[in-house]
Order: sequence, then C-alpha cells, then structure tokens
Amino acid sequence: MTSSPLSAPNPPISIVVPFFNEADNVETVLNEIIDCQPSAEVIAVDDGSSDGTWQKIASLPAVRGIRLKKNRGQSAAMLTGLKQASHDICVVMDGDGQNDPADIASMVALIDKSDAVFGFRKTRKDTWDRRLASKIANAIRRAFVKDGIKDTGCSLKVFRREMVQYLPPFNGLHRFMGAFFVAEGFRIVETPVNHRPRVEGISKYNNLDRALRGIYDLIGVSWYLKRKVNTTLDAE
Repeated sequence: MTSSPLSAPNPPISIVVPFFNEADNVETVLNEIIDCQPSAEVIAVDDGSSDGTWQKIASLPAVRGIRLKKNRGQSAAMLTGLKQASHDICVVMDGDGQNDPADIASMVALIDKSDAVFGFRKTRKDTWDRRLASKIANAIRRAFVKDGIKDTGCSLKVFRREMVQYLPPFNGLHRFMGAFFVAEGFRIVETPVNHRPRVEGISKYNNLDRALRGIYDLIGVSWYLKRKVNTTLDAE
C-alpha cells in the first residue's frame, strides 16, 4: 500500500515567513530554516520593507521570495505566501528569529492526529510587561471567541493547505487563525515550543498598539463568528 503524502515520515511542507524591515535577521532566520528543513519549500514574503530586507531574501537561491510593493501588514504577507504554497502541509512562523525552526519537525509529526498544530511558548523570552499583556489578551480572546487556544501570539503553526480557504483576509487575522479553524470544525493540537529573545532589530508593536488593535479586531471577529453561515453540503 502506498502511503499518502501526509502520513509519510517526512511529508513535503511549505514554510511561509513574513518579513518587514528585518534586514539584520533575514539571512540568519532563513539559513536556519533551510538547515533544519532542507527539503522544504521556503517562501519569504517581504512586506514592503524600506531597508535591505528584499535584497537579502533575493540573494538566497534556496528561498522563494515574494515582494509586496507596499507594507500591508503581517496577515496580508502571510496569506500572500500561503496562497503560493505548493505542498499540502503549511508552516507559518515569524521573521524576527524568536521562533525556533528546530520545532517544525516534531509539530509536523503531529499533523496525522489533527488538522492543525499550534505552538505555545512554554518559556517566553520577553519582558514581563509583554508577557503580562499577552496573558490578559489570550484570556479575553478565549472568553469571547471560544477557540480554546493557549497562546495565539505564537506564530509557529502547522496546518493543512486546504484550510487556508477558511481564513478571511483582514489585517489582524494572524491572531485569530485558531478561532476560524475551530469554527469550521477543524481539530487543533497544541504543543510547547522553544521561544528565543530577539537578538537583532526592533519589534514593530508595543503593548498599547497591540491592545487597541486587539480590542478592535475582537469585536469584529466575535460578530463575524456569530453571523457566519455554514455553506458546507451535508453528507447524505
């Protein structure tokens, strides 16, 4: 019997990494991914950077680069890359070096038991105020959208490509992927992953900015999920 691509020991995967003004991190992050997953399709999306991010992406022949002319936000960059993915298993992660690509293999190994595998940062390497803000935001989100996800701020996620069609394109989507997947009945497994301090570059968000965006998005997502209709044909 021939095994399916998803049940193979090393199924082909597409890894999507958005970058915005991360010239100091691009080469380190992408080369580390290639070292950990040499057979993967690596898609690096430059989200309208104004520094040398694109030039460094373009200099790596093992990477498929996509350049957005204007800065559209992390969600837009992520979705752009996902729509270009060639393989049935997709991985998304941040381009700031805080996600560890060494975790990808163990996460992909769990995909047979679920539709998606979400990482959660067991030991966060962030400042105390960012950890506190994240804890509060996660609790509020779970209360409103009932997704049950521990750490939606962890960008390291693995899921089946077919699930991308259920992600509505809006700025802030990356924080609510679990909510939309759960609403469609997909099974999500969570697993602890390594989290590392940012070594180069600066964060594009602060706590106030995250809070204001989070509240705005939470209202919209909560409304959408309550008003969403199911268009799936029932099996006879």
